Amino acid sequence: MRKKTALFKRLLIGLFVLIMILMAVRWMVVSPGKNAKSVVDQFYQYEQEGDFSNSWELFHSSMKKKFTKGNYIQDRAHVFVNHFGVKTFSYTLGKPEKLKSWRMEKTAPVLKNVYKVLVKQTYKGRYGRFDLEQEIYLAKENGDWKIMWDYNK
Repeated sequence: MRKKTALFKRLLIGLFVLIMILMAVRWMVVSPGKNAKSVVDQFYQYEQEGDFSNSWELFHSSMKKKFTKGNYIQDRAHVFVNHFGVKTFSYTLGKPEKLKSWRMEKTAPVLKNVYKVLVKQTYKGRYGRFDLEQEIYLAKENGDWKIMWDYNK
């Protein structure tokens, strides 16, 4: 009887340790979708602060070919602050959706394992309150998630 009790205790302890290890691994390993979404969140935090230099750095290299850093900084400030008369905005992020493949524009290469996140920005400015929704796409580049916009027509 004592052998059965000792064996039962060992099994319980082993099961408890296994469950704890699995929980720790799950806690330490964040899903790729959550990692991608956190890059979008960082991008819009920079944009809220008017730190367009750092938000530009989160672009995929194919996006950086669309406009130089200087042009991006100037355009973002000009459009949102000067034209719309807004100082900042709030935003919400949708759930990341994994796409098997996607391309930024018709002539761009097809990218695999891309995530799409819907962003809704709310502005209050000279022309009242308005919302802007945009789907943001993320692909890995040199091991990091990078942001792209859709230029397909």
